[in-house]
Amino acid sequence: MNGGPKRRPTSFDVAERAGVSQPTVSRALSGSPAIAEATRRKVIAAAEALGYFVDERAARLRRGSTGTLAVVVICREGDSASSINPFAYALLGSVCVAASERGFETLVSFQAREQDFLGHYQEQGRADGLVVIGTTTNRQAWEYFRSLESETRRVAYWGSPFDELEWVRSDNHAAGVLAVEHLLGAGYRRPCFLGALNTPQVQFTERYEGYAQAMRAAGLEPCLAPTVNAATREEEGRRAARRLIERGEEVDAVFAACDAMALGAIEAFAAADIAVPGAVGVIGFDDLVAGRFSRPPLTTIAPDPAEAGAALVEAVLEDAVEARRRVPVKLIVRGSTAR
Repeated sequence: MNGGPKRRPTSFDVAERAGVSQPTVSRALSGSPAIAEATRRKVIAAAEALGYFVDERAARLRRGSTGTLAVVVICREGDSASSINPFAYALLGSVCVAASERGFETLVSFQAREQDFLGHYQEQGRADGLVVIGTTTNRQAWEYFRSLESETRRVAYWGSPFDELEWVRSDNHAAGVLAVEHLLGAGYRRPCFLGALNTPQVQFTERYEGYAQAMRAAGLEPCLAPTVNAATREEEGRRAARRLIERGEEVDAVFAACDAMALGAIEAFAAADIAVPGAVGVIGFDDLVAGRFSRPPLTTIAPDPAEAGAALVEAVLEDAVEARRRVPVKLIVRGSTAR
C-alpha cells in the first residue's frame, strides 16, 4: 500500500471525468458565457466528486489581478498591541469587511520601525491596492509612504498628515460644531477646546476650527487649552486640564480633541474635586469603549468605522471624488454632559 500523500486532482482529471477538454473545464469554472449550462453543471459535478478546487490566486494573476488589498497599520515605535488606538482596530475590521464585499481578500501588516516599512505590495504583485491607517505621531513612517506616491499606485490613507495624499477623514469640522451646539444646548456657556494645533495631527486642527466657528457664531470667544506631548493621550489630557485648574480659567466645559484626552481630563477634574458634569462638562471624539464605562460615562462625537472602511476601499478601487472622502459623524450623549 502506498503510504505517501494523496495526489491533488488537476483540471485534466476533471476533464477526463466530465468527458470534456481541459480548456472547457477552465472556461466552465471561470463562468465563461461561451459554455453551455448543461456542460457547466457536468464539469462542476466532476470537480466536486474529485475534490478539485480552482487555484484562485493563480487564476487572478493570469487575469492581471491578485484579488487582494494590502492594509498597513502605522503604529508608534515601542507600542504594544494594547497601546494602539482601539479605533484603528475597528477601522481595520471595517476595511476587511468592505474589501470582502468587493470580492477582495486583505493582507494586513502592522508597521512601526523604519527597518519594517514596506509599501511595494503592488510592485511585487502581492496586492492590487493599498490602504494605510495610522497615527500621525510616526512621522518617519508617513514620510516613507509619501515617498512611494506615483500616479500608477492605488493607495488611500486614513490619518495622513499630508493633504496631497489620497486621504479619507471624518468630518472633523462638523464634529467641532456638533460639540459646541450640544454643550450650549446643555446650558454650558464657556466651552474650551483641549488639544494641540499646528501639529501633524490635522484632524485635531480641523475639530478646533469647527469648534471656533460655532463659538463665534454664538457670540462667544474660542478658548484653547493646548496639550503637550506625553507618553499617552490620557496623560496629555490630564496635564492640560490641570493647567486649566491651576490658572483658574473660567471654563465650564471641555471639548477634547479625542476621547483619550477627555478621559484624562475627567481624571484631573475628579482629583481636584471638580464635579463632572455639574461644574464642568466633558465631551470627546472617537467613541472609545473605555468612554462608555468611565465615571461619568463620556459624551462623544462618534466617527463611523463601517462607512470609513467602505470609503477607503472605494477610494482605492474607484478613485472616489472629494465629497466621498469625508465620513459623517454623530453625537452620542452620555453622563459627562448631562446636567
